[in-house]
Amino acid sequence: MTKQAYAVISYGLAGSVLILLGSVGVGWLVTDSPLSRWGPAIWLRSEHAGVAVSVIALTAGCWVLFHAWLRLRHVMTGTGDAAALSTVTSAAVVWSAPQLLAVPIFSRDLFAYLNQGRIVLAGEDPYTTGVSALDNWFQLGTDIGWAEDATPYGPLFLWLAAGVMRLSGDSAELAVLLFRLLCVLGVILILIFVPRLAKQLGTDPASAQWVTGANPLLIISFIASAHNDALMVGLALAGTWCALRAGTSGSSAHWLWGVAAVMLLVASIGTKLITLVMLPFIGLLWAGSRASWPRRFAYWFLTLGLAGGTLIGIGMIGGYGLGWVSVLAGAGSGATFWAPLTILAAPFAVVFLLLDQSPDIVFDTMSLIGRITAIIVVLYLMFRGGEQRIFQRMMWAFAAVVVLSPLIQPWYLLWILPLFAAAGYLTDTPMRWPLWLTIGATGFFLAFGAADQLSIHQFLDVDLAMMLVSIGVSVVGATVIWFSDARVRSIVLSGDPAAP
Repeated sequence: MTKQAYAVISYGLAGSVLILLGSVGVGWLVTDSPLSRWGPAIWLRSEHAGVAVSVIALTAGCWVLFHAWLRLRHVMTGTGDAAALSTVTSAAVVWSAPQLLAVPIFSRDLFAYLNQGRIVLAGEDPYTTGVSALDNWFQLGTDIGWAEDATPYGPLFLWLAAGVMRLSGDSAELAVLLFRLLCVLGVILILIFVPRLAKQLGTDPASAQWVTGANPLLIISFIASAHNDALMVGLALAGTWCALRAGTSGSSAHWLWGVAAVMLLVASIGTKLITLVMLPFIGLLWAGSRASWPRRFAYWFLTLGLAGGTLIGIGMIGGYGLGWVSVLAGAGSGATFWAPLTILAAPFAVVFLLLDQSPDIVFDTMSLIGRITAIIVVLYLMFRGGEQRIFQRMMWAFAAVVVLSPLIQPWYLLWILPLFAAAGYLTDTPMRWPLWLTIGATGFFLAFGAADQLSIHQFLDVDLAMMLVSIGVSVVGATVIWFSDARVRSIVLSGDPAAP
C-alpha cells in the first residue's frame, strides 16, 4: 500500500472518529441508557454548547469521510488490480470500525428491531400486533410511528431479532451491538461478493468496491444505523454470484450452486420481501445464458418451487402461514420529497390543498401507478432482453421497483447500488452522469441525515438552530472540497481519477 493510500485511509478514519464522537451527543439512546449518565455525555447531550459541538463534529465527520472516499478513487489508480482492491477494502474496513461503537444515527429503526424481537418472544404475531402491546416499548427508543404498525420485516429476521433479545436480556446496549453485528455480516458479504460479481461480469472489481463498500452512506446506514437491509443485500449478492456460477457450471456443481443461490435469496427475502423481484432472474441465471424457452420455464418452476416451499415452511414454523407475505406486500406507505413520483405528484397535491382537500388520494394514486408500472417493467425484463445480459435485466427490474415508489429512504438506494457498481454502469462507462449522480446522492443524503435525524432534548429548544448549524457545516464542507481539490473535481466532471 502506498504512502498516499495510508494518508487517505487515515484521513477517512479521522472523519469516522468525528462521527463517532458526534453521535455520543446527538445519536439515539434508550431512555435508561448508562451512557446518558456518563459525565461527558451529559454535557454533550444536555448543554447548548455540548449539543452544538456534537452536531458540528457529526456533520464535519461526514464530509471528511466523504472527501476521503473521493480521494481514495485517485490513490487506487495505477496500483494494479489486486493492490487497488486491497486498498479499497482496507479503507472500507478501517472506516467502518469506529461505527461499530457509534450511538445509532441517521435513523432509529434499530430500536424497532428490539421491540419486534420482544413481540415474538411474547408469543404475539408481529404482522397483526404493534409494539404498543408491550410494556415499556417507548422507553426502548422505538419511534411512535411503529406503535400500531405491523412489522415490515420477514420472518427470518424476526427469528434473529427474537434470538438477539433472548441473548441480551434486559441490556438494550447489548441488543444494539448484536443487531449491529448481524448488519456487519451483511457488509462482509457485500465486500466479498461485489468484487467477485464485477470480475464475473468483466468489470473492474476495485472500482465496484470503491463505489459500494467504501461508500460513506453505506458505512453509516449499514453499520452506525444498523439497518437490516445490509443483511438483505449481502445475502442477495451472494445468491446472485452463486446463480452466475451455476449457469456456467456443469454436472453436480450446476445443481449445488443453483440450490445455494435460491436458498441465499430466500434468506434475503426472509429478511425483507423486496428482493423477491430478483427471484425470476436467479432462475434465468441458473438456467444459463443460452437456455431455450422450455429450459427457462423449467428453471422458473424449479426456482419457484424451492423458494416457495422454503418460504411457506418458514412461515409455518413461525406460526404466520403466508399471512406475512400479504402484509409485507402492502407495506411501504408514505412519501419522500426527493422521490420522482412525489415530485410528479406535488403540483396536483398543491391543487388539492388549495381546494381545501386532502392530497392523500394524489399520492395513493401515484403510488398505485408506480407499482403497476414497476410490475410491467419486471415482467417485460423477465421475457425480453439480451441472453448475455440477464444480470443487467435483473438490475434494471430492481431499480424500477425502487425508483417507481413515492417512498425512497436514503438506504433504499443501497439496495441497487452494488448491482450497478458490479455491472460497471457507474465507473466502467464513458458516460459521466451515473457517477456524478452517485456522488451527488451520497453527499446529499449524508447532509440530510446529519441535519434531519438528530436526537436533542426538547427542553433545550434548539432543534431548528442545530439543523441550521448542520446545514451550514455541510455547505461549507461541500464548498471547500469542491474548490480546494482539483482531483475531486476531475473525478466528478471527467470521471478521470488520474487527472492532476
